[in-house]
Order: sequence, then structure tokens, then C-alpha cells
Amino acid sequence: MCYPAAQLQMPSAMSSTPDTTRPNPRWLPDIALVTSVAALFFGFMLGTRELGVPDEARYSEIPREMVASGHYITPRLDGVLYFEKPPLFYWLQTVSIHLFGLGQWSMRFWTAFFAVLGCVAVYITGRALYNRRTGLLSAMVLATSLLYFGMGHVVTLDMTVSVLLSLSLFTFMLANRAPPGRTRRLGMWAAFLWAALATLTKGLIGIVFPMMAIGLWIIALWDWPILKRMYLVSSFALFFLVAAPWHILMQLRHPTFLHYYFVRQHFERYLTDVAHRYQPFWYFLPVLLAGILPWTAFIVQTARFHLGFAWRDRRRHAETLLLVIWVVSIFVFFSASDSKLVPYILPVFPPLAILIGRYLDDRWDKALGRGDRWAFYAIAPVGTALGAAAAFIVPATRPSLEPHTMAIAMALLGASLALTAIASAWAGLRRGFAAGVVVLVVGFSVFLLGVNASAPYLDTRTVKTLVLKLRPRLTPHAIVACYGWYYQDVPFYLRRRVEVVNYKGELGYGTTLEKTPWIMRGPAFWRQWNSGRTVYMVTSRQTYERLRQRGIRMYMVAQNAFNVVVGNKAP
Repeated sequence: MCYPAAQLQMPSAMSSTPDTTRPNPRWLPDIALVTSVAALFFGFMLGTRELGVPDEARYSEIPREMVASGHYITPRLDGVLYFEKPPLFYWLQTVSIHLFGLGQWSMRFWTAFFAVLGCVAVYITGRALYNRRTGLLSAMVLATSLLYFGMGHVVTLDMTVSVLLSLSLFTFMLANRAPPGRTRRLGMWAAFLWAALATLTKGLIGIVFPMMAIGLWIIALWDWPILKRMYLVSSFALFFLVAAPWHILMQLRHPTFLHYYFVRQHFERYLTDVAHRYQPFWYFLPVLLAGILPWTAFIVQTARFHLGFAWRDRRRHAETLLLVIWVVSIFVFFSASDSKLVPYILPVFPPLAILIGRYLDDRWDKALGRGDRWAFYAIAPVGTALGAAAAFIVPATRPSLEPHTMAIAMALLGASLALTAIASAWAGLRRGFAAGVVVLVVGFSVFLLGVNASAPYLDTRTVKTLVLKLRPRLTPHAIVACYGWYYQDVPFYLRRRVEVVNYKGELGYGTTLEKTPWIMRGPAFWRQWNSGRTVYMVTSRQTYERLRQRGIRMYMVAQNAFNVVVGNKAP
């Protein structure tokens, strides 16, 4: 993703005060530019890839069932009560279904929408805090960061909650700048409204993260009057007015909800390995460094640029200090948890993009410093090594439904990454800092679009093609079962509930709250199989071979290298 070079030619400023040395162009053209470019960037091939398993399929199936049943309060997955997450993202997905129909594009719409919104918010905040070029560069950094780009194409809650959290932070920062009166009050209320929506997306972090970062910031500044400027009574009243009703209604309908939702899904997940997602304390350091690629090359210089004056002269650079505190506090928070997944760290990316964008703006027109030279020297060998890994190691170690096509795609991606790194290093060292960054942005944007186009060849878990071959055979009374595993994309693509045999997983808790006879053990299923009813089974190839050796009569309907669909009657 890139912007015209002329758009970036603005003088740099060392403080948090916006540049007012010359008339600024209107904001709306820039916002339109950022929105348009980001929409094209995140919308490219948005609906072509099959839904990923399990996350994309899960967060598409739950809203599908809401629309099919007409019940929008209690989430269900394959008809089973599902209390793990709050409903806002599901509700947004139901809007997509009503507007655009049920499909891969419509299910990814809101993820891409929030990815674009995050870029626009970063531009507005970066420009308001510093200057126009910082805003543009910050949006560019965010859009082209590897993890942010990737999560902008995946149906999960992480992008939505990350952008809502960032909006809460950014709105607070801008409201805190406003003079006393209506504008500040509305700004603070908006900040708490974003926090409430984040809470309705992924739980307590929606309010914990803003309060944690702002609280640490107030302590660092020792500026307690900020609390008065936050209109805490009315702001929290608005927060609870938005966030509380669904939780109360769920508890009234399901008396065990609050205990499971808060104790099990929040506190036990954070403090214990109950979710079986343990990783060492340092896990998020390589995740962050890889996720912020290609801007990892400038992460050390960015830290050195901001940390010194942000602390020494923290009252003058209060907003910069708050951005730093946000990034560090959330990073430490998740590092201390016993439950870690790669996307958890995404909320640090929008503020971090502003910090990197501010550093790039400062260096844009200047001669290369020693740190910049080392950055460009490092880009070439590191990028070439990563390109070689993509071209040779990934095809050799990762299975694929189309291994030959994947090998070609990985070779092209590897070559693209290596050429980008070499060209950026040459341009930076020969033509200056700005030239190196522009080449890096253009080349890495092409690489990211290629990654998105190649992603289907890396997915071995989807059974969409098998299910689509099954769908014409189905009658209203036919039974479809997932055997030994819950293939979460099966009910979505079949538009119906399926039986799940010899597996419960995340469906387990819901099965304890009400009768779910379609979640069954093997003996009950085999009685159905031999009953004369039409039954189809989706299972792994290994399980199929094991059942065949036991003498189970099965007729092949569809298959690939990893999974099969079989029936109990001859076609």
C-alpha cells in the first residue's frame, strides 16, 4: 500500500504539537484517499478463499444460525449453547447476511471494514497529534504490517476489538486536548462508548486495557485532574448502559452464564492453562517482530527516538508517552498470561504504527543516520533469507491440497520478498531514506497481495469442495455427521445443523446445559448408520481407512488427500 510521494512532503516536527507553520490542506481529501486505498488493499480477493477452519467457520456459522432461527440473544454453534464470546461481532455478521447474503465475502466484510477504519483512525490521530505526513505514514505502516494485513482478511474477533480499543484510546487523547465544555464531554463519552463496544466484542479487555493504560499514564504524569476531565460518572454510566444489558439478559436466561463467561473464559484462561494455549513469557516478542514486518527494520530506532524524550520531557510529550504506555502495558499483560495466541497482540499495532510513522516522518528529509544505514544494510540479507525460506522451506515442510501450485506460488513470493529487500536497501543507501521506504512499501504491498492470493494453497483443513459435492445429494431427512472431529465449515456450507460423533471440544459445555442428541458417541451413530436412513459422514482419511479395515460398509462420495465424505448407501 502506498500513497503519492507528493502527499508525504511535509515538514517534520519534534514535539507532539501539530505542524502549523504553513496552511494545511483540508482533511476530507486525505481521509478519502486513505479510505479508498485501504479499501482496495483489504478488499482484494476478499471472498475468493474458503473459510478457514476453525475460526472463520465458527464466527460465520454462529451468525448464520442466528439468522436461520431468528434468535439473536443467545449464541449457538451447531445448535449448541455457546457462551465463550459476547455477541457484537455476531450481530454485525447477521447484518452482512441480511444485506449481502451468505458467502465468504459477506462474512469477511466487517473484518476488512474495521481494518480500513483502523487505518483511517491512525491517520486522523497521527495528523492531529503531530502533522499530516505522520498521519499518512502511520496509516501506511499499519496497513502494510504483516499481522495487521493478515488479520484484516480473516473472520475473527481480533481485528474488530483491536480497532474499537484503538478508537477508545485515540478518542480519549483528542478529547483530553479539547478545551473544557461540550466537545470534551462528548469526546470522553465517545471513548467510553468505543470501550463498551469493545467489551461487547471480546469481553473485559474492552474496558480493562483503556483503564490500565490511562491509569499508568496518569501515574507517570502525576496529573490526577485528568480524572475530572474524563467525566467518570456519566462516562461509566454510558459504558454500562451499552455493555451491561446483554450480560444481564443472558444471566436471566441461563443462570450459569456469568460464572462460565467471567470465571472460566476470562480469569481461568488468563491465569491457568485451561485453554491449552500455554507459551513461554517471551512468546510475543518474536510474534511482534514478525507481525510488524517490514517495519521491524526501524523498530529499534523508533524505540530510541521516542523513549528518551517521552520520559524525560513527559509533560510536553504526554500523548507520545500514552502511546508508548499502551503498547508496552498490553504487551506485558499478554506476555504474563498462561493463554497465548498470535492475534492477541494485535491491539498494540495501531498505536505502534503511529510511533513508527512519527519516526519515519522525522527522518524523511534528513541524511541517513547510523541507525538508518544499519537498518537498510539489514533489510537486504534478512529479506533475502525470509524469501528463501518462503520459496524452499514452506513447500518442503507444509502439506497442501495442491502441492505443485503451492510450490510455484511460494517461489514467486520468495523472489518478490527478496527483490523488495534488495531494492529497498539499494534505494535507501543510494537515494536516501524516503526512497528506501517508498520502495519497501510498494514491494511489500505486492508481496502481501501475493500472500493473500496464495493462502488457499496452504489450507489443508477446509472441506468446502467435498461438501459442495455432497449438497446436491441431500434430502430434507438425510443425516450428515462429522465423525471424530467437528468440521466447523460443514454446517456453514450445507446451511444446516450436523451431527458430531465422538467429539465435543468447545461444544462440551453447552451439551451440559440442555439435551443435544445430535452430539453423540459412536454406538448411537452406528445404529443410525445401519437403520436404513440416508446418512453421510465427513471424516479424516486416516479414520476412514481404520473404519474400512473394521469392515464398515461405506460408499465414497467425495475425497481429497486429507478428508473424505462417505455415505451408507450406494449412489
